[in-house]
Amino acid sequence: MFIMGRTRRGFTPEYKDEAVKLVINTGRPVATVARELGINEATLGRWVHDFRARAAAGEAGQGGLSETERAELLRLRRENSDLKLDRAFLKKASLFFAQEASDTNGKRSS
Repeated sequence: MFIMGRTRRGFTPEYKDEAVKLVINTGRPVATVARELGINEATLGRWVHDFRARAAAGEAGQGGLSETERAELLRLRRENSDLKLDRAFLKKASLFFAQEASDTNGKRSS
């Protein structure tokens, strides 16, 4: 008999931030908040630990960005990279068609 394991649940950075804020701002124990949210106590504890470690380190490289802000920054960097590729392609295409148009105009005038 083959028993399949449970699939991993994914959590958005926003959800993680809100869960951590519930623990930190209310002062309630991690176990209580985890039970209320239906997530593993160790998972929430790790999120809180990571948050506190980032806060203690001062986020020197990131300027104190929250996980949500870091995710947004990463998304925007990817989007910027994609737009640069699109722009480079369109620039080459416009040069190609401009060249082709000038070649066609030269043939007509002869």
